Amino acid sequence: MIIAKHIHVTGIVQGVGFRPFVYGLASRFGLCGWVINTSAGVDIHIEGMAANAHSFIEKLSSELPPLASLNSITVNDALVENFSTFNIQPSNLIEGAFQPISPDVALCADCERELFDPTDRRYLYPFINCTNCGPRFTIIKDLPYDRPTTTMADFPMCDDCRAEYENPLDRRFHAQPVACPNCGPLVQLRNPASGHISNIEMRLTAILKTRQLLGEGKIIAVKGLGGFHLACDATNENAVNELRRRKGRAGKPFAVMFANLTTLKRYCEVNEEEAALLTGHEKPIVLLKIKAKTNIAHFVAPDMDTLGAMLPYTPLHHLLLDQADEKLQAQYAPPVLVMTSGNFSEEPIAIDNEDALERLAPLADAFLLHDRDIHVRCDDSVARVDGEELVFLRRARGYAPYPVSLPFDSRPTLAVGGELKNTFCLTRDRYAFLSQHIGDMENAEVYESFEKNVEQLSHLFRVEPEIVAHDMHPGYFTTTFAERLNVRRVPVQHHHAHIAACMADNKLDNRKVIGLSFDGTGYGTDGAIWGGEVLLASYADFERVAHLQYLPLPGGDSATRHPWRIAVGHAEALGLELNDLPFMQALDAKAVEIVRQQVRKDLNAPRTSSMGRLFDAVASLGGVRSDVSYEAQAAIELEVLSKQFVNGAAPYPYQIKDGIVLLGDLLQGVINDVRSNQPAGLIGARFHQTLCAMAVDICRSTRNDTGINEIALSGGVWQNQTLLTLTRERLSNENFVVYSHNQTPANDGGLALGQAVIANYSS
Repeated sequence: MIIAKHIHVTGIVQGVGFRPFVYGLASRFGLCGWVINTSAGVDIHIEGMAANAHSFIEKLSSELPPLASLNSITVNDALVENFSTFNIQPSNLIEGAFQPISPDVALCADCERELFDPTDRRYLYPFINCTNCGPRFTIIKDLPYDRPTTTMADFPMCDDCRAEYENPLDRRFHAQPVACPNCGPLVQLRNPASGHISNIEMRLTAILKTRQLLGEGKIIAVKGLGGFHLACDATNENAVNELRRRKGRAGKPFAVMFANLTTLKRYCEVNEEEAALLTGHEKPIVLLKIKAKTNIAHFVAPDMDTLGAMLPYTPLHHLLLDQADEKLQAQYAPPVLVMTSGNFSEEPIAIDNEDALERLAPLADAFLLHDRDIHVRCDDSVARVDGEELVFLRRARGYAPYPVSLPFDSRPTLAVGGELKNTFCLTRDRYAFLSQHIGDMENAEVYESFEKNVEQLSHLFRVEPEIVAHDMHPGYFTTTFAERLNVRRVPVQHHHAHIAACMADNKLDNRKVIGLSFDGTGYGTDGAIWGGEVLLASYADFERVAHLQYLPLPGGDSATRHPWRIAVGHAEALGLELNDLPFMQALDAKAVEIVRQQVRKDLNAPRTSSMGRLFDAVASLGGVRSDVSYEAQAAIELEVLSKQFVNGAAPYPYQIKDGIVLLGDLLQGVINDVRSNQPAGLIGARFHQTLCAMAVDICRSTRNDTGINEIALSGGVWQNQTLLTLTRERLSNENFVVYSHNQTPANDGGLALGQAVIANYSS
């Protein structure tokens, strides 16, 4: 019996080889009909024997192409129209419809083989790709995802590329960035001292010259998928130090790209899960334990025991790092390169050639450019493996803007995120589209990038917000942005948003959990600076049941760059004596007295319950660091030193009175250990154990009072792997159900998701 079915599919189903997969599947089962891309997904009409039609529908979800991901399949009976063939129809725009977009994808194994095959017509071509790899999100201007709506529209295909593009059985069928040396983008190497055409190296010559310059210790600005990198030899101490000097980045670790996994394993410890993450479709930066005695320059990651490592994810990266190809071997290149964002500190990464040549000229000795435009700026993602789980520190290339699936239907909502590590979030139906990492909004260029990205993603996903959610802080740029929109505004408390983000990340419904929101800074409902909070929270509301004792923050936000100020201010408020401690001897006595006067007179010394600031104070007291050059540096270095002492370390004393964690005994214990010359690592280990014991005590007491047994851990402090592991294990041993972040960062990079879900439950 001949039957007909109409099938509608949603998910990541465009630009990933889904239509040729459907075409092949229909041919395999002898079915006729058609398949079409629309701005709402993919529609399929099949006609044929009933058994074959049912087999087709079954295989549609069980034999997907590597990059495809289905959210839904809707099957309805249809009229038999007596088609004689199965064909792929031109894409169709449906007004107001939308669909998820594939993130950019690392070079696949098939294309990598062709890249280094001297008999292939794309041999050593730096823009080789197919439906299983290459740029997606960063080149898309509009939907449906077809070449005319991408930045590849400027590159008409040659006859050979068009033949592949139009062949449903070819791996490059409707691969929108498909190109070759005869018709596609080209690379060029340019000296920043001269914009003249005569000073340009082209094609393979440019790549060979770049390899030479890197080997000579030069710093090269390299245009990538979502922006420029600054590259140099990671084993050359002089080159790395010079890059730090030029970039104005005193201590923050650089990311490093290795030629291949074998090379990487010579430098870092890599387990099975980490290897899978490093070599997968996304290829993020992965935090790995550094092996002892490598020739990586010390100042790549000073005072760290981990390295942010990644593998080549574009063909151009492979060509710069490859050590085996005969043609490339004509010019030596280092197998390990620093690959850091192409910007001055705190600015957005450069994406445009002319802008890069002007803005990055003080940073780079030469520029390796190409002429394929980047439409959407997108940094590298940063992740680590926690057991067998992926944990994001920064979610961007390879993952954004893939949506988080919500446990409820949402209204069209824009959540604008926070001030630091900004991302924003758009919701529609059961999708939450969390943007790529935008950056710190205190920089004017980052704010401009934020505005452009909000406009771009709102258009792509056809979201016209009915609600805009923003942080309660009245001074944030994102709050000002929200106030300009002519839609209903929902201010959201910072730490409530953190807990809601963790709940949504774990697909929880609107129920109460005990939220441990440990963070650096957040505007509280009482106008104070919160950050060490225990909340009874749902999406709809929250109650603050416990928090760290309020202590002064002398100088306000500026104190975050000078942990010694926090240590002195906390001690002054608690009546603790510090003058004999070693870290005090290096401080200016007048500056110390000013801080003490600020606390005594309550002048520019706002009160804070911040867990992040408590970490700063303990790190300074222990002699780890009195001043920092990047956010959380003191806390990160304290954790590094603590790891070898954590097992068996005894917690410091502390008190909890009426829901307030009193800190005098804890800090006095730290001071006593400093006086007795205990190592900073042991002090840090005891501090970590104290926070873990404190968290368990509060959760146990709250469970006794409320019967609630589920814990959500959120806020930037939970990116401390030592504290996370200790606390999660101890809570689990107490029979709590513990949730942490997997799809989104625990820091402010996930804040917008929490704002969005809270706004949807606001009355």
